[in-house]
Amino acid sequence: MTQHVVVVGASLAGLRACETLRQEGFDGPLTLVGAENEIPYDRPPLSKKVLSGEWDVDQIRLRKADEFQSIDLQLRLGVRAEALDTGARTLALADGSTLSYDGLIVATGAAPRRLPGQPDLDGVVVLRTLGDSLALRGRLGEGVHVVVIGAGFIGLEVAATARQRGCRVTVLEGLPAPLIRGLGAEMGAAAATVHGRNGVDLRCGVQVAGIEAGADGARVAGVRLADGELVACDVVVVGIGVAPATEWLQGSGLTVRDGIVCDASLQAGVPGVYAAGDCARWPNAVFAGHDDEEMRVEHWTNAAEQGAAAAGNLLAELRGQAPTPFVSVPFFWSDQFDSRIQFIGRAHGGDDVHVFAGELGGKFAALYGWQGRLRGVLGLSMPRMVMPFRALLAEQASWDAALEKAAVLAAGLTAG
Repeated sequence: MTQHVVVVGASLAGLRACETLRQEGFDGPLTLVGAENEIPYDRPPLSKKVLSGEWDVDQIRLRKADEFQSIDLQLRLGVRAEALDTGARTLALADGSTLSYDGLIVATGAAPRRLPGQPDLDGVVVLRTLGDSLALRGRLGEGVHVVVIGAGFIGLEVAATARQRGCRVTVLEGLPAPLIRGLGAEMGAAAATVHGRNGVDLRCGVQVAGIEAGADGARVAGVRLADGELVACDVVVVGIGVAPATEWLQGSGLTVRDGIVCDASLQAGVPGVYAAGDCARWPNAVFAGHDDEEMRVEHWTNAAEQGAAAAGNLLAELRGQAPTPFVSVPFFWSDQFDSRIQFIGRAHGGDDVHVFAGELGGKFAALYGWQGRLRGVLGLSMPRMVMPFRALLAEQASWDAALEKAAVLAAGLTAG
């Protein structure tokens, strides 16, 4: 009997899943479903090279259109998955069609969060898709005032790109420091000093009351703060994070809790169904014993690695073989102005933080530890200080071992 595998989500994780299935010998029918009417593309450049106009669309394609023939793949693009029946093993699509599957990989990613009561006004935008990036790019220019709500990584990348395009930029953040969720308060503030040096008005600890329209009622006029101030602007970018795109899975039998809850092999609790990328939540054994061992990771490297791992384990299940637990040391980077932020591991609200190279306000590197173990490493424009710790994190190294490694690296930097 010929087995049919369906992959839902035509982005990095979904494409890597399809490629891995073929590379590992799956020769049955393979269908890739995508909500966007676009062949898979790379998302990180959307807030940087594409938004700035330095790159055109073809430069972010993960494969050229004619290269999909080598995967022998049926593409169903521009059609959204609407419902899943795991009992019948069927997937309902928005165009009214239904796909039957023997194996399914869900890689639907995440969608931007909206402000409560966010109005649909001309000039109020989010940034998640290629279309979003191109539309926002067309609004940027000399003297345009852009307000970014949210000082996370996407918000600050957009702020940096807009400023480089000649815009006036104001960033509004409700928390007391930028990048808190990714780096913690002290390191987040230190990493974001590059924005002040480049003329971005970064305002933390401010609450947004709402977004207001101009006299015509159709176009944005500004952002009203809780203290009554109106920050007048031409464009508002809402960058307050994303939520996993899992609403369509209601009634499917899958457990959804800020992502699709999976076991260590990325199986979603139902035979033949796996998840990967931004929408997957799984126990990562690298952080066993930590209070966030079950995690959902929204980074490029994780999407690529999980897409391949989910495909490999699905194929093992279809063949009656044992799966392989997926373990990962998360890694991400962010380019803002002339600085590159790199982080490997996890940041935690109660971490011990030790700056071991450079100094705050400039280039630096820091360790993050929790309960006697290394949890993460941050580098600001210090790439050689970050990646050497990946093996230590994978080995669940002690804080003391990490400090010893850091001392050796710092000494080498000084000697160099």
